[in-house]
Amino acid sequence: MIKNSKKVKSQEATLYNNILLLSRNELFYTKFDLSDTFQNRIHLIFIHISFIFVKTKIDMKDKEYKTFYQKLFDFLFKQIELNMREVGYGDVSVNKYMKALIKSFYNILLYCENYKNEKQESKNIFFSRYLKTNITQKMANNEPLIEYFDKFQVFCFDLSADKVLKGDLNFKNN
Repeated sequence: MIKNSKKVKSQEATLYNNILLLSRNELFYTKFDLSDTFQNRIHLIFIHISFIFVKTKIDMKDKEYKTFYQKLFDFLFKQIELNMREVGYGDVSVNKYMKALIKSFYNILLYCENYKNEKQESKNIFFSRYLKTNITQKMANNEPLIEYFDKFQVFCFDLSADKVLKGDLNFKNN
């Protein structure tokens, strides 16, 4: 039983680390001209993981998957909290910020549930709300970013639940 528990944690860590790699892709800070900030990185993680959660919500009939995704959710926010403490945020700041981050995550998750049905303008507003660019314009042109996440959403919906459990996220944005 302990062995199975360690395996699940390893799966969570593998998936989290792969999502982290996707979110740290230099393409976001070069081609898409996003600001390299803590907030942007967290929101990129949230957007990536939301598509995976939405996809697997459809497939989650097995208790193993439900348990895995709850543990992944807990692991995600524990990692963010640990990173905030490493950077030097105090207890009061961490608690306040975590509450705001959880609210942001759920807002992003709700939007991603209907992402494929949203119009280009709605997507542009969504990305402008959560991801800050280096461009000083009021409303940046997020077309390349929208195209990236359109492809990522399709990629996620093609994944099998077992591939997600293994952390197999070999997404290539061509």
